[in-house]
Amino acid sequence: MKHKSGQMEHKGYSVIAKVFHWGFVALFAYGIAKQVDDINQLEDFALLRFELIFATILVVMLVLRFIYMTITQTSSLPQETSTLQKLAAKLVHLGMYASIAAVAISGILVGVFYWIGVKDGLLVQGVIAVHESAVTLSYWLIGIHVAAAVYHRFKSDGVWNSMVPAWREKSNSSD
Repeated sequence: MKHKSGQMEHKGYSVIAKVFHWGFVALFAYGIAKQVDDINQLEDFALLRFELIFATILVVMLVLRFIYMTITQTSSLPQETSTLQKLAAKLVHLGMYASIAAVAISGILVGVFYWIGVKDGLLVQGVIAVHESAVTLSYWLIGIHVAAAVYHRFKSDGVWNSMVPAWREKSNSSD
């Protein structure tokens, strides 16, 4: 199928890929909404246990998603996309994987340190700094990702339709 731009449309990502994508949107949003505001909240063992389980599940799901996407899916960027833009897209995607993994793993480390009684000091402060930096980086990369998706929606090149179920692009195909 061709779009307004005359480019062939990517068939779209699989249902599993879309569930992984939008599931991570929900998981990440939930993680941000319920985040620990003060490390001393981890005194509550039920909260500490929940945070450790949540972060562990997030890491496992992230690894499974990365493996699945790498093995079974291809980019929806049109073939004519510049090498620089393809590289930027790849770096943003890999950066999101790495920064979200760093958020979860550093959070696990903070939780484990807290659990074993190491509640302060240079090591804990260093891991917290990594955690906070990874959160900030993930926000920036997700923002760039969303901006690029919106750009492609207005470009009507099929990238938006390959993953987003709403505000669909209209094609000019005669098929």
